[in-house]
Amino acid sequence: MAQTWSPRSWRDKPVLQVPTYRDAAQLEAIEAKIQSFPPLVFAGEARNLKNQLAQVAAGDAFLLQGGDCAESFAEHGPDNIRDFFRVFLQMSVVLTFAAAKPVVKVGRIAGQFAKPRSSDTETKDGVELPSYRGDIVNATDFTAEARIPDAQRQVMAYRQSAATLNLLRAFSQGGYANLEHVQSWMLDFVKDSPLSHRYSELAGRISETLKFMKAIGFEAERYQRLRETDFYTSHEALLLGYEEALTREDSTSGDFYGTSGHFLWIGDRTRQPDHAHVEYFRGIKNPIGLKCGPSLGSEELLKLIDILNPDNETGRLTLICRFGAGKVEDHLPALIRAVEREGKSVVWSCDPMHGNTVSAGGYKTRPFERVLSEVSEFFAIHKSEGTYAGGVHFEMTGKDVTECTGGAKKISAEELGDRYHTHCDPRLNANQALELAFLVAELLKSDRP
Repeated sequence: MAQTWSPRSWRDKPVLQVPTYRDAAQLEAIEAKIQSFPPLVFAGEARNLKNQLAQVAAGDAFLLQGGDCAESFAEHGPDNIRDFFRVFLQMSVVLTFAAAKPVVKVGRIAGQFAKPRSSDTETKDGVELPSYRGDIVNATDFTAEARIPDAQRQVMAYRQSAATLNLLRAFSQGGYANLEHVQSWMLDFVKDSPLSHRYSELAGRISETLKFMKAIGFEAERYQRLRETDFYTSHEALLLGYEEALTREDSTSGDFYGTSGHFLWIGDRTRQPDHAHVEYFRGIKNPIGLKCGPSLGSEELLKLIDILNPDNETGRLTLICRFGAGKVEDHLPALIRAVEREGKSVVWSCDPMHGNTVSAGGYKTRPFERVLSEVSEFFAIHKSEGTYAGGVHFEMTGKDVTECTGGAKKISAEELGDRYHTHCDPRLNANQALELAFLVAELLKSDRP
Protein backbone atom coordinates (compact mmCIF):
# COMPACT_ATOMS: atom_id res chain seq x y z
CA MET A 1 0.00 0.00 0.00
CA ALA A 2 1.32 3.43 -0.92
CA GLN A 3 2.48 5.47 2.04
CA THR A 4 1.07 8.78 0.79
CA TRP A 5 -2.23 9.63 2.44
CA SER A 6 -4.63 12.54 2.39
CA PRO A 7 -8.21 12.93 3.65
CA ARG A 8 -9.38 12.24 0.09
CA SER A 9 -7.02 9.43 -0.93
CA TRP A 10 -9.83 6.95 -0.21
CA ARG A 11 -11.45 8.17 -3.44
CA ASP A 12 -8.85 6.24 -5.46
CA LYS A 13 -9.93 2.93 -3.89
CA PRO A 14 -12.94 0.65 -4.43
CA VAL A 15 -15.72 1.65 -2.01
CA LEU A 16 -18.66 -0.33 -0.66
CA GLN A 17 -21.87 0.65 1.15
CA VAL A 18 -21.83 4.22 -0.20
CA PRO A 19 -25.02 5.49 -1.91
CA THR A 20 -25.18 6.84 -5.43
CA TYR A 21 -26.42 10.43 -5.53
CA ARG A 22 -28.26 11.67 -8.60
CA ASP A 23 -26.78 15.17 -8.49
CA ALA A 24 -22.98 14.97 -8.18
CA ALA A 25 -22.62 18.75 -8.24
CA GLN A 26 -25.02 19.16 -5.31
CA LEU A 27 -23.17 16.48 -3.35
CA GLU A 28 -19.86 18.25 -3.94
CA ALA A 29 -21.36 21.57 -2.83
CA ILE A 30 -22.81 20.04 0.34
CA GLU A 31 -19.48 18.42 1.25
CA ALA A 32 -17.73 21.76 0.69
CA LYS A 33 -20.29 23.44 2.95
CA ILE A 34 -19.71 20.92 5.73
CA GLN A 35 -15.97 21.41 5.33
CA SER A 36 -16.52 25.06 6.26
CA PHE A 37 -18.34 24.14 9.49
CA PRO A 38 -16.59 23.96 12.89
CA PRO A 39 -15.34 20.55 14.04
CA LEU A 40 -17.78 18.58 16.17
CA VAL A 41 -15.05 17.21 18.46
CA PHE A 42 -11.45 18.22 19.04
CA ALA A 43 -8.13 16.50 18.59
CA GLY A 44 -7.26 16.87 22.26
CA GLU A 45 -10.45 15.07 23.28
CA ALA A 46 -9.67 12.20 20.91
CA ARG A 47 -6.15 11.96 22.36
CA ASN A 48 -7.58 11.83 25.88
CA LEU A 49 -9.84 8.95 24.84
CA LYS A 50 -6.91 7.12 23.26
CA ASN A 51 -4.99 7.45 26.51
CA GLN A 52 -7.93 5.99 28.42
CA LEU A 53 -8.23 3.14 25.93
CA ALA A 54 -4.53 2.46 26.46
CA GLN A 55 -5.47 1.75 30.08
CA VAL A 56 -8.12 -0.69 28.84
CA ALA A 57 -5.57 -2.44 26.62
CA ALA A 58 -3.32 -2.81 29.68
CA GLY A 59 -6.17 -4.35 31.71
CA ASP A 60 -6.48 -1.32 33.99
CA ALA A 61 -9.89 -0.03 32.78
CA PHE A 62 -13.05 -1.31 31.07
CA LEU A 63 -14.76 -0.01 27.92
CA LEU A 64 -18.52 0.56 27.92
CA GLN A 65 -19.72 1.46 24.41
CA GLY A 66 -23.34 1.61 23.39
CA GLY A 67 -26.27 3.55 22.08
CA ASP A 68 -28.70 3.73 19.21
CA CYS A 69 -28.64 1.40 16.24
CA ALA A 70 -29.33 4.36 13.95
CA GLU A 71 -30.09 7.86 15.18
CA SER A 72 -33.25 9.44 13.86
CA PHE A 73 -34.09 12.99 12.84
CA ALA A 74 -37.70 12.47 13.92
CA GLU A 75 -36.86 11.28 17.47
CA HIS A 76 -34.21 13.88 18.26
CA GLY A 77 -35.04 15.65 21.49
CA PRO A 78 -33.64 16.46 24.94
CA ASP A 79 -35.70 13.81 26.74
CA ASN A 80 -34.38 10.98 24.56
CA ILE A 81 -30.78 12.15 25.03
CA ARG A 82 -31.28 12.57 28.78
CA ASP A 83 -32.84 9.12 29.20
CA PHE A 84 -30.03 7.47 27.23
CA PHE A 85 -27.35 9.29 29.21
CA ARG A 86 -29.00 8.46 32.51
CA VAL A 87 -29.08 4.71 31.83
CA PHE A 88 -25.52 4.81 30.51
CA LEU A 89 -24.31 6.44 33.72
CA GLN A 90 -26.07 3.84 35.84
CA MET A 91 -24.44 1.05 33.87
CA SER A 92 -21.01 2.62 34.24
CA VAL A 93 -21.35 2.93 38.04
CA VAL A 94 -22.31 -0.74 38.36
CA LEU A 95 -19.36 -1.80 36.20
CA THR A 96 -16.88 0.53 37.89
CA PHE A 97 -17.71 -0.86 41.31
CA ALA A 98 -17.63 -4.48 40.16
CA ALA A 99 -14.37 -4.21 38.22
CA ALA A 100 -12.69 -1.87 40.74
CA LYS A 101 -11.40 -0.06 37.64
CA PRO A 102 -12.31 3.08 35.69
CA VAL A 103 -14.97 2.62 33.02
CA VAL A 104 -14.37 4.42 29.72
CA LYS A 105 -17.75 5.69 28.51
CA VAL A 106 -18.28 5.89 24.74
CA GLY A 107 -21.76 6.42 23.30
CA ARG A 108 -23.07 5.39 19.89
CA ILE A 109 -24.54 8.87 19.55
CA ALA A 110 -24.09 12.29 17.88
CA GLY A 111 -23.14 10.77 14.53
CA GLN A 112 -24.58 7.24 14.23
CA PHE A 113 -26.72 8.01 11.17
CA ALA A 114 -25.43 5.83 8.32
CA LYS A 115 -26.19 2.09 8.18
CA PRO A 116 -24.71 -0.64 5.99
CA ARG A 117 -27.21 -2.92 4.29
CA SER A 118 -26.99 -6.52 3.16
CA SER A 119 -28.87 -5.64 -0.05
CA ASP A 120 -29.12 -2.46 -2.13
CA THR A 121 -32.89 -2.93 -2.40
CA GLU A 122 -35.81 -4.24 -0.38
CA THR A 123 -39.18 -5.55 -1.54
CA LYS A 124 -42.61 -5.16 0.06
CA ASP A 125 -45.85 -6.41 -1.50
CA GLY A 126 -44.09 -6.90 -4.81
CA VAL A 127 -42.64 -3.37 -4.87
CA GLU A 128 -38.82 -3.07 -4.95
CA LEU A 129 -37.15 0.13 -3.71
CA PRO A 130 -33.66 1.18 -2.62
CA SER A 131 -32.84 0.16 0.96
CA TYR A 132 -32.99 2.60 3.83
CA ARG A 133 -29.38 3.56 4.64
CA GLY A 134 -29.88 5.80 7.64
CA ASP A 135 -31.31 9.28 8.02
CA ILE A 136 -28.10 10.89 6.75
CA VAL A 137 -28.80 9.26 3.35
CA ASN A 138 -32.57 8.74 2.86
CA ALA A 139 -35.86 8.28 4.71
CA THR A 140 -37.58 5.24 6.19
CA ASP A 141 -40.90 5.75 4.37
CA PHE A 142 -41.41 3.03 1.78
CA THR A 143 -41.87 5.33 -1.20
CA ALA A 144 -39.70 5.91 -4.23
CA GLU A 145 -39.21 9.58 -3.35
CA ALA A 146 -38.25 8.91 0.27
CA ARG A 147 -35.59 6.37 -0.72
CA ILE A 148 -33.71 8.72 -3.06
CA PRO A 149 -30.33 9.61 -1.47
CA ASP A 150 -30.43 13.30 -0.52
CA ALA A 151 -27.10 15.06 0.10
CA GLN A 152 -28.82 17.83 2.05
CA ARG A 153 -29.44 15.31 4.83
CA GLN A 154 -25.74 15.47 5.67
CA VAL A 155 -26.19 19.05 6.85
CA MET A 156 -29.13 17.96 9.00
CA ALA A 157 -27.01 15.17 10.49
CA TYR A 158 -24.21 17.61 11.30
CA ARG A 159 -26.57 20.04 13.01
CA GLN A 160 -28.26 17.30 15.05
CA SER A 161 -24.87 15.93 16.08
CA ALA A 162 -23.77 19.41 17.21
CA ALA A 163 -26.93 19.90 19.27
CA THR A 164 -26.63 16.44 20.81
CA LEU A 165 -22.99 16.99 21.73
CA ASN A 166 -23.87 20.31 23.33
CA LEU A 167 -26.41 18.66 25.61
CA LEU A 168 -24.15 15.69 26.41
CA ARG A 169 -21.35 18.04 27.45
CA ALA A 170 -23.77 19.91 29.69
CA PHE A 171 -24.98 16.68 31.28
CA SER A 172 -21.49 15.27 31.84
CA GLN A 173 -19.96 18.47 33.22
CA GLY A 174 -22.90 20.36 34.70
CA GLY A 175 -23.82 18.21 37.71
CA TYR A 176 -26.28 15.77 36.13
CA ALA A 177 -23.60 13.06 36.41
CA ASN A 178 -23.33 13.51 40.18
CA LEU A 179 -22.54 10.07 41.59
CA GLU A 180 -25.17 10.39 44.32
CA HIS A 181 -27.89 11.04 41.73
CA VAL A 182 -26.81 8.04 39.66
CA GLN A 183 -26.93 5.76 42.69
CA SER A 184 -30.44 6.94 43.54
CA TRP A 185 -31.60 6.16 39.98
CA MET A 186 -30.01 2.73 40.15
CA LEU A 187 -31.72 1.90 43.43
CA ASP A 188 -35.06 2.74 41.82
CA PHE A 189 -34.28 0.25 39.04
CA VAL A 190 -33.29 -2.48 41.49
CA LYS A 191 -36.44 -1.95 43.56
CA ASP A 192 -38.69 -2.36 40.51
CA SER A 193 -36.82 -5.24 38.87
CA PRO A 194 -38.20 -8.80 39.06
CA LEU A 195 -34.60 -9.81 39.78
CA SER A 196 -34.14 -7.34 42.63
CA HIS A 197 -32.84 -10.10 44.92
CA ARG A 198 -30.00 -10.69 42.48
CA TYR A 199 -28.96 -7.06 42.27
CA SER A 200 -29.69 -5.75 45.75
CA GLU A 201 -26.44 -6.94 47.30
CA LEU A 202 -24.24 -5.10 44.81
CA ALA A 203 -26.45 -2.00 44.92
CA GLY A 204 -26.33 -2.05 48.71
CA ARG A 205 -22.54 -2.28 48.74
CA ILE A 206 -22.30 0.71 46.40
CA SER A 207 -24.62 2.69 48.71
CA GLU A 208 -22.54 1.81 51.77
CA THR A 209 -19.36 2.88 49.98
CA LEU A 210 -20.87 6.24 49.04
CA LYS A 211 -22.05 6.79 52.62
CA PHE A 212 -18.56 6.02 53.91
CA MET A 213 -16.98 8.40 51.39
CA LYS A 214 -19.37 11.14 52.41
CA ALA A 215 -18.71 10.52 56.12
CA ILE A 216 -14.98 11.08 55.71
CA GLY A 217 -15.44 14.22 53.63
CA PHE A 218 -15.48 13.00 50.02
CA GLU A 219 -18.65 14.80 48.93
CA ALA A 220 -19.66 15.57 45.37
CA GLU A 221 -19.99 19.27 46.15
CA ARG A 222 -16.30 19.40 47.07
CA TYR A 223 -14.78 16.96 44.58
CA GLN A 224 -15.22 17.59 40.87
CA ARG A 225 -14.68 13.97 39.83
CA LEU A 226 -17.72 12.89 41.88
CA ARG A 227 -20.09 15.23 40.05
CA GLU A 228 -18.60 15.20 36.54
CA THR A 229 -17.56 12.49 34.10
CA ASP A 230 -15.80 12.01 30.78
CA PHE A 231 -18.11 10.98 27.98
CA TYR A 232 -17.13 10.37 24.36
CA THR A 233 -19.03 9.85 21.11
CA SER A 234 -18.60 7.25 18.38
CA HIS A 235 -20.15 5.97 15.18
CA GLU A 236 -19.47 3.78 12.17
CA ALA A 237 -17.72 6.08 9.69
CA LEU A 238 -19.56 4.74 6.66
CA LEU A 239 -20.27 7.84 4.55
CA LEU A 240 -16.72 8.77 3.62
CA GLY A 241 -17.50 12.03 1.84
CA TYR A 242 -19.04 13.37 5.05
CA GLU A 243 -16.11 12.07 7.09
CA GLU A 244 -13.60 13.66 4.71
CA ALA A 245 -15.38 17.00 5.02
CA LEU A 246 -14.94 16.85 8.80
CA THR A 247 -11.31 15.69 8.73
CA ARG A 248 -9.08 18.45 10.08
CA GLU A 249 -5.37 18.98 10.60
CA ASP A 250 -4.54 19.49 14.26
CA SER A 251 -2.64 22.76 14.69
CA THR A 252 -0.60 21.43 17.63
CA SER A 253 0.61 18.16 16.12
CA GLY A 254 0.08 18.42 12.37
CA ASP A 255 -1.86 15.13 12.46
CA PHE A 256 -5.25 14.63 10.85
CA TYR A 257 -8.28 13.79 12.98
CA GLY A 258 -11.81 12.82 12.04
CA THR A 259 -13.75 15.45 13.96
CA SER A 260 -17.22 13.94 13.41
CA GLY A 261 -16.73 11.86 16.58
CA HIS A 262 -14.09 10.91 19.12
CA PHE A 263 -14.03 7.21 18.17
CA LEU A 264 -14.83 5.90 14.69
CA TRP A 265 -15.09 2.30 13.55
CA ILE A 266 -14.99 0.22 10.37
CA GLY A 267 -17.90 -2.15 9.91
CA ASP A 268 -17.67 -5.86 9.15
CA ARG A 269 -18.87 -5.24 5.58
CA THR A 270 -16.28 -2.56 4.72
CA ARG A 271 -13.01 -3.86 6.21
CA GLN A 272 -11.36 -4.99 2.95
CA PRO A 273 -7.63 -4.12 3.29
CA ASP A 274 -7.36 -2.57 -0.19
CA HIS A 275 -10.66 -0.65 -0.10
CA ALA A 276 -11.66 2.90 0.67
CA HIS A 277 -12.69 2.64 4.32
CA VAL A 278 -9.43 1.09 5.47
CA GLU A 279 -7.56 3.68 3.39
CA TYR A 280 -9.37 6.54 5.12
CA PHE A 281 -8.95 5.10 8.60
CA ARG A 282 -5.23 4.45 8.31
CA GLY A 283 -4.55 8.17 8.07
CA ILE A 284 -6.64 9.63 10.90
CA LYS A 285 -5.20 9.67 14.41
CA ASN A 286 -8.41 9.05 16.35
CA PRO A 287 -8.77 5.90 18.38
CA ILE A 288 -10.56 3.55 15.99
CA GLY A 289 -12.48 0.29 16.03
CA LEU A 290 -12.66 -2.68 13.69
CA LYS A 291 -15.69 -4.97 13.68
CA CYS A 292 -14.61 -8.62 13.55
CA GLY A 293 -17.22 -11.06 12.25
CA PRO A 294 -17.15 -14.80 11.51
CA SER A 295 -15.62 -14.34 8.05
CA LEU A 296 -12.47 -12.63 9.37
CA GLY A 297 -9.48 -14.96 9.51
CA SER A 298 -6.33 -14.55 11.57
CA GLU A 299 -4.02 -13.60 8.71
CA GLU A 300 -6.38 -10.96 7.34
CA LEU A 301 -6.80 -9.54 10.85
CA LEU A 302 -3.03 -9.23 11.26
CA LYS A 303 -2.81 -7.54 7.86
CA LEU A 304 -5.48 -5.03 8.88
CA ILE A 305 -3.77 -4.35 12.21
CA ASP A 306 -0.49 -3.62 10.39
CA ILE A 307 -2.27 -1.18 8.06
CA LEU A 308 -4.38 0.56 10.72
CA ASN A 309 -1.86 0.59 13.56
CA PRO A 310 1.62 0.20 12.01
CA ASP A 311 3.36 1.65 15.08
CA ASN A 312 1.51 -0.73 17.42
CA GLU A 313 0.28 2.25 19.43
CA THR A 314 -1.52 1.23 22.62
CA GLY A 315 -5.10 2.54 22.71
CA ARG A 316 -5.27 3.13 18.97
CA LEU A 317 -7.20 0.02 17.88
CA THR A 318 -10.22 -1.73 19.41
CA LEU A 319 -11.32 -5.07 17.98
CA ILE A 320 -15.10 -5.33 18.31
CA CYS A 321 -16.01 -9.01 18.04
CA ARG A 322 -19.44 -10.04 16.75
CA PHE A 323 -19.88 -13.76 16.16
CA GLY A 324 -23.22 -14.85 17.64
CA ALA A 325 -24.03 -16.94 20.69
CA GLY A 326 -22.60 -20.45 20.44
CA LYS A 327 -20.12 -19.42 17.75
CA VAL A 328 -17.53 -17.46 19.74
CA GLU A 329 -15.45 -20.57 20.42
CA ASP A 330 -15.25 -21.23 16.67
CA HIS A 331 -13.60 -17.90 15.88
CA LEU A 332 -12.26 -15.87 18.80
CA PRO A 333 -9.46 -18.13 20.15
CA ALA A 334 -7.63 -18.18 16.80
CA LEU A 335 -7.79 -14.39 16.54
CA ILE A 336 -6.54 -13.94 20.11
CA ARG A 337 -3.64 -16.34 19.58
CA ALA A 338 -2.56 -14.62 16.36
CA VAL A 339 -2.64 -11.19 17.98
CA GLU A 340 -0.74 -12.43 21.03
CA ARG A 341 1.81 -14.28 18.91
CA GLU A 342 2.64 -11.11 16.97
CA GLY A 343 2.68 -8.91 20.07
CA LYS A 344 -0.05 -6.57 18.85
CA SER A 345 -1.58 -4.12 21.30
CA VAL A 346 -5.38 -4.03 21.00
CA VAL A 347 -8.51 -3.61 23.08
CA TRP A 348 -10.80 -6.64 22.89
CA SER A 349 -14.50 -5.74 23.01
CA CYS A 350 -17.65 -7.85 22.61
CA ASP A 351 -20.59 -6.85 20.40
CA PRO A 352 -23.25 -9.40 21.41
CA MET A 353 -25.99 -7.78 19.32
CA HIS A 354 -25.24 -8.15 15.61
CA GLY A 355 -24.68 -11.90 15.55
CA ASN A 356 -27.91 -12.64 17.39
CA THR A 357 -30.63 -11.11 15.23
CA VAL A 358 -33.60 -13.38 14.53
CA SER A 359 -37.19 -13.00 13.30
CA ALA A 360 -40.17 -13.42 15.60
CA GLY A 361 -43.76 -12.32 15.24
CA GLY A 362 -42.96 -10.53 11.99
CA TYR A 363 -40.21 -8.40 13.63
CA LYS A 364 -36.44 -8.50 13.76
CA THR A 365 -35.45 -9.09 17.36
CA ARG A 366 -32.57 -10.21 19.59
CA PRO A 367 -33.24 -12.67 22.39
CA PHE A 368 -31.73 -11.29 25.59
CA GLU A 369 -30.50 -14.71 26.68
CA ARG A 370 -28.45 -15.00 23.47
CA VAL A 371 -26.96 -11.54 24.02
CA LEU A 372 -25.93 -12.52 27.53
CA SER A 373 -24.64 -15.90 26.35
CA GLU A 374 -22.27 -14.32 23.85
CA VAL A 375 -20.89 -11.96 26.48
CA SER A 376 -20.34 -14.88 28.86
CA GLU A 377 -18.57 -16.89 26.15
CA PHE A 378 -16.38 -13.89 25.31
CA PHE A 379 -15.25 -13.52 28.93
CA ALA A 380 -14.71 -17.25 29.37
CA ILE A 381 -12.49 -17.53 26.30
CA HIS A 382 -10.34 -14.58 27.29
CA LYS A 383 -9.92 -16.09 30.73
CA SER A 384 -8.84 -19.40 29.25
CA GLU A 385 -6.41 -17.66 26.87
CA GLY A 386 -4.95 -15.49 29.62
CA THR A 387 -6.01 -12.25 27.89
CA TYR A 388 -8.21 -9.37 28.98
CA ALA A 389 -11.88 -9.02 28.00
CA GLY A 390 -11.74 -5.25 27.77
CA GLY A 391 -15.23 -4.08 26.93
CA VAL A 392 -18.76 -4.47 25.61
CA HIS A 393 -20.40 -2.78 22.63
CA PHE A 394 -24.18 -2.92 22.31
CA GLU A 395 -27.28 -1.22 20.93
CA MET A 396 -29.63 0.26 23.53
CA THR A 397 -32.00 3.08 24.29
CA GLY A 398 -33.11 4.81 27.46
CA LYS A 399 -36.74 4.26 26.53
CA ASP A 400 -39.13 1.46 27.48
CA VAL A 401 -39.27 -0.11 24.02
CA THR A 402 -40.17 -3.72 23.18
CA GLU A 403 -37.63 -4.69 20.54
CA CYS A 404 -35.56 -7.47 22.15
CA THR A 405 -37.29 -10.47 23.70
CA GLY A 406 -36.56 -11.79 27.17
CA GLY A 407 -34.91 -10.12 30.13
CA ALA A 408 -36.20 -9.96 33.67
CA LYS A 409 -39.59 -8.66 32.49
CA LYS A 410 -39.78 -11.49 29.95
CA ILE A 411 -40.80 -9.61 26.79
CA SER A 412 -42.43 -12.16 24.48
CA ALA A 413 -42.53 -12.30 20.70
CA GLU A 414 -46.22 -11.37 20.89
CA GLU A 415 -45.33 -8.14 22.74
CA LEU A 416 -42.74 -6.88 20.24
CA GLY A 417 -45.29 -4.77 18.37
CA ASP A 418 -46.34 -2.87 21.51
CA ARG A 419 -43.46 -0.35 21.39
CA TYR A 420 -41.26 -1.34 18.46
CA HIS A 421 -39.78 2.04 17.54
CA THR A 422 -36.38 1.34 16.01
CA HIS A 423 -35.66 2.58 12.49
CA CYS A 424 -33.25 -0.26 11.82
CA ASP A 425 -32.14 -2.96 14.29
CA PRO A 426 -33.67 -3.95 17.65
CA ARG A 427 -32.21 -2.34 20.79
CA LEU A 428 -32.13 -3.27 24.44
CA ASN A 429 -34.52 -1.12 26.44
CA ALA A 430 -33.48 0.71 29.61
CA ASN A 431 -34.27 -2.20 31.93
CA GLN A 432 -32.55 -4.77 29.73
CA ALA A 433 -29.46 -2.55 29.40
CA LEU A 434 -29.18 -2.17 33.18
CA GLU A 435 -29.80 -5.87 33.65
CA LEU A 436 -26.95 -6.60 31.24
CA ALA A 437 -24.70 -4.26 33.24
CA PHE A 438 -25.40 -6.17 36.47
CA LEU A 439 -24.74 -9.48 34.76
CA VAL A 440 -21.47 -8.22 33.21
CA ALA A 441 -20.57 -6.92 36.67
CA GLU A 442 -20.78 -10.48 37.99
CA LEU A 443 -18.33 -11.59 35.28
CA LEU A 444 -15.97 -8.73 36.11
CA LYS A 445 -16.08 -9.53 39.82
CA SER A 446 -15.25 -13.17 39.16
CA ASP A 447 -12.15 -12.12 37.19
CA ARG A 448 -10.79 -9.87 39.93
CA PRO A 449 -7.66 -11.18 41.71
